[in-house]
Amino acid sequence: MLSRRTKIYKSLSEYAQIFLGIVLASIGLKAFLLPNGFLDGGVTGVALLIKTFVDINLSYLLIVFSIPFLILGYYTVSKRIILKSIVSILGLALFIHFENFETITDDKLLISIFGGLFLGSGIGIAIRNGSVLDGSEILGVFFNDRFGISIGKVILIFNVVLFSITAFLISVEIALYSILTYIVTAKVTDLIIEGFEDFIGVTIVSNEYKIIKPAILKELGAGMTIYKGKKGFGSRGKFEDFDIIHTIINRIDIKKLYRIVAEIDENAFIVEFDVNNVKGGVLRRYLDRKKGKKLANFLAEQNE
Repeated sequence: MLSRRTKIYKSLSEYAQIFLGIVLASIGLKAFLLPNGFLDGGVTGVALLIKTFVDINLSYLLIVFSIPFLILGYYTVSKRIILKSIVSILGLALFIHFENFETITDDKLLISIFGGLFLGSGIGIAIRNGSVLDGSEILGVFFNDRFGISIGKVILIFNVVLFSITAFLISVEIALYSILTYIVTAKVTDLIIEGFEDFIGVTIVSNEYKIIKPAILKELGAGMTIYKGKKGFGSRGKFEDFDIIHTIINRIDIKKLYRIVAEIDENAFIVEFDVNNVKGGVLRRYLDRKKGKKLANFLAEQNE
């Protein structure tokens, strides 16, 4: 159980990071997108679209259009997330209302890219800390919960409709640049949420498991989990105990892993799968190469 002091520290840290997300998102909106009439996806895009036709402060529009999605979220996500989201959206609205950033560039391509970069960074940081700055994610959760439609599809359909309306009412060019902004925003948001490291899981089944285990430790310095398995089902009709090797490595090292295994057993059965999130252990940082060699030598001695 976390102590009261730890919980308070964690809560303050989360809100401090959410504030940073609000600042970054407001820079993307006020310094890039808003002065040039560009849109983003989601609720922010709807508010920006309405802003082009009605002279109403963007802060008010963000709050008004976020209310229905927050009500939906009340029935689909935790109350803590909704509370944080209310604070975040109000904070973003207030920051946009009172802060005036200088327009940095008039180049449309730079506006799309850097506007999306700042906005995506802000949204990503907020989501990592249990909040949302845009209600379209809540809409996706609601439809997924009620109708089984994937969150990604809901957000995609929402934005296809939004950008189609933009192309019809404003211009195709603005719609195309807005799509580019949305793509950059989405990619940066994913990058912030999932992290810069791209991990991949690998399961290895081989008769030479006793040699492969120390080789992976020595060459990659990667930790692993060993499962006990049996083989021989089917036509062979023979049971044999063996170890199944399960490890998680950075995608950069996948070719090296294949080479290590192939040099020992070119007929090894290898299953590769994506890993969405990792925490703890030696997953975030590989074993020190010297420690890996010591462990490899220890395993080799145990197998003799």
